[in-house]
Amino acid sequence: MEAQALTQLLTMLLAFSMIILFVLIVVFITLTIKKRKQENSPNKNTDLKLREENNTKKSNIIQTKVYTTANIKTFMNFDEIKDNMIVQKDGKRLIMVIQCQGINYDLMSSIEKVGVEQGFLQFLNTLVRPIQIYVQSRKVNLEDSVANYKKKLKIIETNYNKARMQYEDAQRNPNINPKTFKSIKLEYVRQKNLYEYTKDIIANTEKMSLNKNILTKNYYIVISYYPENSEDLFKKEEILDLAFSELYTNAQAILRTLSVCGVTGKVLNSTELADLLYVAYNRDSSEVYGIDKAIRAGYDALYTTAPDVFDKKVEELDKMIEERALNLANETIDRVELRNRRQREIEQREKNTDELIKELAKSMIKENEGYIEDSVVEESIQEIDNMNEEKQQTKKKRVKKGA
Repeated sequence: MEAQALTQLLTMLLAFSMIILFVLIVVFITLTIKKRKQENSPNKNTDLKLREENNTKKSNIIQTKVYTTANIKTFMNFDEIKDNMIVQKDGKRLIMVIQCQGINYDLMSSIEKVGVEQGFLQFLNTLVRPIQIYVQSRKVNLEDSVANYKKKLKIIETNYNKARMQYEDAQRNPNINPKTFKSIKLEYVRQKNLYEYTKDIIANTEKMSLNKNILTKNYYIVISYYPENSEDLFKKEEILDLAFSELYTNAQAILRTLSVCGVTGKVLNSTELADLLYVAYNRDSSEVYGIDKAIRAGYDALYTTAPDVFDKKVEELDKMIEERALNLANETIDRVELRNRRQREIEQREKNTDELIKELAKSMIKENEGYIEDSVVEESIQEIDNMNEEKQQTKKKRVKKGA
């Protein structure tokens, strides 16, 4: 009985396995037929082309994405700069910035440090609204300083050349007063030292400008104003006026309390606020292309109305002609004055030749008094003086005859 039951169980398992195998074979055949139909279908290539076109369109859309002004303003988190204030959140927040000049706390005495601490404590106690302290590090740009030094060097060089010419003329003039000569020499030395010192400053400043690691820190206090439900009562311009009055009054109060600590400061104007934000958003490019150059370049102009190129060329030529004519006139005047001065010196020497000869002869006689008798010396000097009187009388007679 047990063998018969085991045989029946095995027969049932075999039948069940055959059924499962049959089902799998049917599923396999169905899938194979469906796959062959898809491969032979003419719409397959069209679907692939559509997919490729869609992908291409998507990539083109990504590549040709336009960044509008609205995107940039949203990123920059402020609307505009107006009336020395930064406008944020469509006028719901207005900001004014105070730039402070720091003090060297470490070099102070203990009494001075206590005074600074007490002043700062007083400053904190007088605060009515919250403030924000902002520190901005900048690389020192010495380009403007070098340009200003070079402009001043031209003026100093002109004064130096004039002083040098006066000194050379004074050296050639034997009849010049010693005091006058001394003052001319002192002025020449002063101008020469000033000229050489300025050249050294420019050279050292240019060397310093090559060092990109020179940093300076600027300290700012940021104060804010939030208009409270005033859009219905006031216009936008009136809200700006109220905000400016409130912020400026608060800024002046802060500056007065900070002055107790020895800290001075000022309220930034619109251009300085633009420079502050420009450096904050453009750390790298601000070193090369500052806000002053951007303003001169017209970065905020939508279009330009430049004059005709030929008119500009004519204007530049006129400026060049005027400049060269002025230089030529100055050079000619200086040359003529120098020539006339020398000519007058020569004429004066020619007129005084006889007198100079006689004075020199008299001085020679006096120098050799030890070798000549006293009576001979006196007679010789007297005879020279008589020669002068006779010559003057002869001139007077000739003048009378001519008259």
